[in-house]
Amino acid sequence: MVVVLVVLVAVLAPSGSGRAPAAHAAAADLRPLAPAASLAPAATRAHPVTPAPTAGGGAGRHRAPAAGKGAAGLVPDPEAANSSPAPADVHHASASTPGVAAAVVASGAPSDAQVRRELQQMDQAVKAESQQSAASGSSGPGGSVGGNGTVKPPAGIPAVIARVMAGGNAIATFPYRFGGGHASFVDNAYDCSASVSYALAAGGLIAAPVTSGDLESWGVAGPGRWITVFANPGHTYMYVDGLRFDTSGRSGVFGSRWQNAARSNAGFVARHWPGL
Repeated sequence: MVVVLVVLVAVLAPSGSGRAPAAHAAAADLRPLAPAASLAPAATRAHPVTPAPTAGGGAGRHRAPAAGKGAAGLVPDPEAANSSPAPADVHHASASTPGVAAAVVASGAPSDAQVRRELQQMDQAVKAESQQSAASGSSGPGGSVGGNGTVKPPAGIPAVIARVMAGGNAIATFPYRFGGGHASFVDNAYDCSASVSYALAAGGLIAAPVTSGDLESWGVAGPGRWITVFANPGHTYMYVDGLRFDTSGRSGVFGSRWQNAARSNAGFVARHWPGL
């Protein structure tokens, strides 16, 4: 009799393949996904990831999600009104990819290794020029914005910076549209963070469009020698070789993002890429 009862209990007891564990597995599927990879350089992470370089973008270590996030989750840009947003009836041809934009940099441009060898000799001249520029009110060693709204990469800068400038040139006069350029780099209007993302991608310094909040953790803290990104949750801009690249403050719907005038950096986090 005892044997029969033991057998009945074993038969009636729920097995590991019953519905309860299946329901538990379904609930587990509802857990939030792991956060996207950090935008910080590999040296600051326990398990660095080094994606393949983008076409024409060099071998920079990308710290961005593999695909664009789209406009979802974007924080409203507090400087949108100062960015000359495009009216609904304004249409512009779509941009090419950042890699194509970077390809305009001459193949004979100096390599990063060549530039590093020259930096020691250049530093004294650059410091003197910077002091003179500050006294005269000009933007710095990067020169000025041309009549077509683009800038010419000066001789002697790192190749990656020349590619960032080429990327900025490619969309310099594109219209501003909040959320533009986030679903894909190929768009016909760009907001502040998508604009900065596009130029950085041309230099191989980022893999996909990111938000201004994401850029608060891009690279490492502090201003850089060649490039400094300023970001807060709602707006971002950058200085590349002394020239400001910013949607805010443009002269009109087709005004250039490149601007000679400096602006207040209060309320923004300064970031740069190591070595730049």
